[in-house]
Amino acid sequence: MTVKYTEDHEWLKIDGDTATVGITVHAQDALGDVVFVELPAVGTVFAQKDTAGVVESVKAAADVYMPVNGEVIEVNEALRADPSLANSDPLGGGWFFKVKLSDPIQLDALMDETSYTTYSAAA
Repeated sequence: MTVKYTEDHEWLKIDGDTATVGITVHAQDALGDVVFVELPAVGTVFAQKDTAGVVESVKAAADVYMPVNGEVIEVNEALRADPSLANSDPLGGGWFFKVKLSDPIQLDALMDETSYTTYSAAA
């Protein structure tokens, strides 16, 4: 399974033509304790960089951007019920939504883990 990262601090785990999307450890560290998430509706089609959701913490709110073109096929209802999963397990149980990729070539422009680690250290 391939993992990619965006400059907006989202991660994608790619499995075929589907990607699971969440926020990175860096993002949740910057936000602090997450208290609310707004997830997109299943079936919604987004273009890359569209706002697909919102994450709110005790100290800030931030948009969650669609990292690639695609259709939302599933949302994490467990995260909606317990937003703190974005802090306690951001790369696992704290995922936000799954998207069916409509333009997989866009993945080539995203960062791998090494590139993202360097990028986020400078952020």
